[in-house]
Formats: sequence, structure tokens, C-alpha cells
Amino acid sequence: MSKTAFIGHRQLCGKGIYQRIENSIEEIILEQGCNNFTMGTYGEFDNLALNACRNLRKKYKDINIEIVFTSLHKIDKYSDYYRDVSTVIYEIEDAHFKTQITLSNRLMIDTCDTLICYVDEKKSKSGAKTAMKYAQKIGLKIINLWREEDSVFFGKTKEEIDLLLKEWLLNTDIVKKSNY
Repeated sequence: MSKTAFIGHRQLCGKGIYQRIENSIEEIILEQGCNNFTMGTYGEFDNLALNACRNLRKKYKDINIEIVFTSLHKIDKYSDYYRDVSTVIYEIEDAHFKTQITLSNRLMIDTCDTLICYVDEKKSKSGAKTAMKYAQKIGLKIINLWREEDSVFFGKTKEEIDLLLKEWLLNTDIVKKSNY
């Protein structure tokens, strides 16, 4: 039985990502006969993937959607929002909260043969990047929906980037607190 996981950055900055996700899901359905999809609950990419699966379930009635929780707290808090999908929680409650998502991603990936992801590989540190590298290591088919033009700095000059960074710094609490 074929199964596809979704992993991506919490915050997205590109355009047309939802359509990329939906197109990839439909391609997997048609080409691989996959109708089982699993994702987490922590970011914008997860939410877009869930909505795309729900939307395509109108056309492909046999789509199974599985949501992976890292904490019992989230199940209780969002039970109404996830009532139309299956839910899974791995036995990771005792792990440090900062490693729970990483562990959960690995366990989720271990149950799949395809990964649809949204990962900027140039990021120095990212949980999504770590998960994608793990999926590559164990031989999953990877469909990375990230595009270079999704970067907030794409097509900008050094001066424009410096200005953006300066504006960002001036609007952060760190700078305000330090009277920079």
C-alpha cells in the first residue's frame, strides 16, 4: 500500500504553493495509485497539505488522510477541526519537546514511500531539511516543491537585501530591547 508524507517549513513565503501541493498529490494518485496521505500539524505547509487532501477527496473519494500529533494536548484542543481524518500519536511524549517533532517526522517518514516537501536546502538549520535528508537516506521518492524564487531575497540586489534586513532588525523585539 502506497503512502505519502508531507514535510515543510512552518512559514511559507512563495506564491502558488497550494496549487503545487494539490498538483503533486493528484499526480501521485494518478501515477502511483496512492490514496494514503500523512502530515503533521505545526505549520503553514502542513495546513496547506491537509486542505489540498481534503479538497481532492471530493474528486477521489477513497483518499485517506492521517494527521500525526506530537502531543495529546493538541488532540484535545483541535478535535473538531480534525474530525474528518485519522489521527496518530507516536510514543514520544517522554522525549524533550524540542525533539518531539523531529522524532515524529522520522516515524511518519518510516511508514511512507514518497515525501512531498517544501524545503529550502540552503537553510543552514531546519527541521524540515533534517526530515528531507532522512527521507533521502532511507530511499524515499522526494518531491520538493521549493523554488528559488520563493526566497524573500530572490532577485534583490545586495543593497535591497541590506535594507530589508535592517527594517526587519528594527522591527524585532531583540533590537528594541537592546536600544540598538
